[in-house]
Amino acid sequence: MPWKELLSGPLHFTPGHALMMLIGGILLYLAIKKGVEPVLLLPIGLGIILANIPLSGMEEEGGIFYLLKKVGLETEVFPLFIFIGIGAMIDFGPLLERPYTVLLGAAAQFGIFGTLLVAVALGFPLNEAAAIGIIGSADGPTSIYVASILAPEMLGPVAVAAYSYMALVPVIQPPIMRLLTTDAERKIRMPTRAWSVSRTTKVIFPIVAVVVTGLLAPKATPLIGMLMFGNLMRESGVVGRLSHTAENELVNIVTIFLGLTVGSTMSAATFLRPDTILIFAMGIVAFSLDTAAGVMFGKAMCYLSGRRVNPLIGAAGVSAFPMSARVVQKMGLKANPHNHLLMHAVGANTAGQIASVVAGGTLLALLAGLS
Repeated sequence: MPWKELLSGPLHFTPGHALMMLIGGILLYLAIKKGVEPVLLLPIGLGIILANIPLSGMEEEGGIFYLLKKVGLETEVFPLFIFIGIGAMIDFGPLLERPYTVLLGAAAQFGIFGTLLVAVALGFPLNEAAAIGIIGSADGPTSIYVASILAPEMLGPVAVAAYSYMALVPVIQPPIMRLLTTDAERKIRMPTRAWSVSRTTKVIFPIVAVVVTGLLAPKATPLIGMLMFGNLMRESGVVGRLSHTAENELVNIVTIFLGLTVGSTMSAATFLRPDTILIFAMGIVAFSLDTAAGVMFGKAMCYLSGRRVNPLIGAAGVSAFPMSARVVQKMGLKANPHNHLLMHAVGANTAGQIASVVAGGTLLALLAGLS
């Protein structure tokens, strides 16, 4: 009997388990060796390996992964806690100084709904198509939150695709930006200074944002509420310890649990299916459509403003904060060494953060009953 127990693991180990462990190993390699989103890809990679050890009991009732899924994902607590920390990190000053950038953030969400339509055309049910489309939000917590409600069985590949493509923003966006803009457009200089935003305005903004967004898209209230709660702690200036904890200890602890739990959803039985390849392919489509829509809207603003707006900043309307804004700054400087687009791009980037939450809430309002 002891020998049977000892051999039970190897006897249940399949090529599928081996392949998933290899995928987990690749994520660990990307995180450790290449520095690709290591904060999340490292725990996800190890979570995948652990989830594919047969008979470990970690996913069975009472096991650690079972409990983490119940407590953190099925209740949507993990992504909501992450949003508190993100809110405490974000300075909405550049957005408030340049209100027009909110339009770029909204335009860059086109990829979510465009990809949804493509996924439906490929035969995905509407709720699964929406879970795929939300990858285009370029926002990991929003992707996890929406997918966990609409299509929990797709949570693993959706989360990994979202974070992987966010890390690849410096690779994905520049070719699209060059394709859709002329050299003359990329050289357009924009003023680096804007009107100063008062502390009172920064304190009022998260409160107004919660009320307005909540009334327009009630299903987005949990996400926008936690995001703006974190930002209110930051801007109020009276709870420094809480704000510091939110953007450091809270985010770090929840990220560890979130990464391991997402990785644990990627067992061979649930991940190795043809749909997974399509999910990753559609994710790149979503990111590309978002970038293209933002740039094209930027071109429209460039034309309407008499060439005072550099269309490159439209690419920062995606919610990949702050990577996308840095890509815009780098491309602007390459075209014109005196061209400093960072603050304009950061405004569009933070606007995209809010717009992605609204888009996710809209999808939940329309489709939550179909999950």
